[in-house]
Amino acid sequence: MNFPTPLLVCDIGGTNVRIARLDQPDAPLSAPVFLQTKAHANLDAAVLATGDFAQGVRALVACGAGPVIGRKLQLTNAPWLIDGAQIAAKLGLAQGLLLNDFEALALSLPVIANADCQVIIDAAAVASGPQLILGPGTGLGIGALIKAGGRYYPLSSEACHIDFGPLGTEQEAFWPHLTREFGRVSTESVMSGRGLMNLHQARLQARGLPPDPMQPDAFSAIAARDPASEAAASVRMFWQLIARFAGDMAITFMATGGVTLAGGVLPRLLAGLDGAAFAKAFRFKGPATPVASQIGVRLITAPDRVLKGMAAIATAPELYGIDYSTRAWHLIG
Repeated sequence: MNFPTPLLVCDIGGTNVRIARLDQPDAPLSAPVFLQTKAHANLDAAVLATGDFAQGVRALVACGAGPVIGRKLQLTNAPWLIDGAQIAAKLGLAQGLLLNDFEALALSLPVIANADCQVIIDAAAVASGPQLILGPGTGLGIGALIKAGGRYYPLSSEACHIDFGPLGTEQEAFWPHLTREFGRVSTESVMSGRGLMNLHQARLQARGLPPDPMQPDAFSAIAARDPASEAAASVRMFWQLIARFAGDMAITFMATGGVTLAGGVLPRLLAGLDGAAFAKAFRFKGPATPVASQIGVRLITAPDRVLKGMAAIATAPELYGIDYSTRAWHLIG
C-alpha cells in the first residue's frame, strides 16, 4: 500500500473543513487551510477551492463526521456524501482513503503526546491496553484503538446516538425539559455544541427562569467571566455529563490504556472544569469502579493533531490495521 506525495490530509466536520499538505514523507506538515463546509457542494469542490495549495497532489487522506462504508462517507451533520472513487477520478489522484473522524483520531493517538494535552486524571501508571477517544463538537464522536502484532487497529462507534438518562435529583429536575431529537434524549443531544445549549435552556426552564437568548459563540466567554452565572453552572453540569459518559465508554472498551478527550467544544470550557468532580463522576461505576479508577484521562489542547495523525498513516500505512483492499480509492493489485 502506498500514498504518493504530494498529498493532502483533510478533517471534515459539520461546520468546518481543514486541509493540510505534505510534500514529502519526511517533510513537515503545512499549516492548514480553513474552509466552511456549507460553502462547498462536496469535498472535491472544497479541495479545488484551495487553488495552488492543491496543485500537483497525488493522494488524499480524509476523515469526516459520519459513518464510513467502504469508500463512501455520509456526513451526519451536513449534506455531503463523499465518494472516494469519484473524487479520485475528478482530482486525478493515484490513491486516497476515507476515515470516520474519531476513527482517525483513534489512529492518531500514537503521535499525540501528553505535551499536546491537559491531563485531567493522572493514572498511577501508564498502562497498556485499549485506548479510548471521545469528545463533543458539532456532534459527539467516540472511537477506540487497540494494538496487536505491531499494528494499530481502530474501532469506530456510533455511541453518540445511544439513549442517555439522568443521574441524581439535579439532573432529574431538568431532564424533562430537554429538547428531544427524534423523540429521545441521546448522548449527542446533551454532549455536543448544540447539546450544551439544550442543557442550558433545560436547566433554566426547570428553575423557572426565562430562556437565555445568548448565542453559543459567546457562551463559553460569559461562563468563564462569571463563575456564579447560570452559564457557568451549565458548563459545570456539562463536564459532569462528559465525565459520566467517558467513564461508561472507558469500562465498555476496557480502556486501560487511557481516555483522550477531543473535539472543538471542551478546550473552550476549561475554566469550568473541576478535576476532582470530574474524577468522581468518571469513576462512579458500581462494581466496575476499581477498573475505572485505574484509567487516566487527558484533553487534547494542541490544534490539528488529527491532521498529523493522518499524515502518519499516509507515510507508514503498514503500521495501521486498515483494510486497504476495501477502503483505498484505487484497487490494490
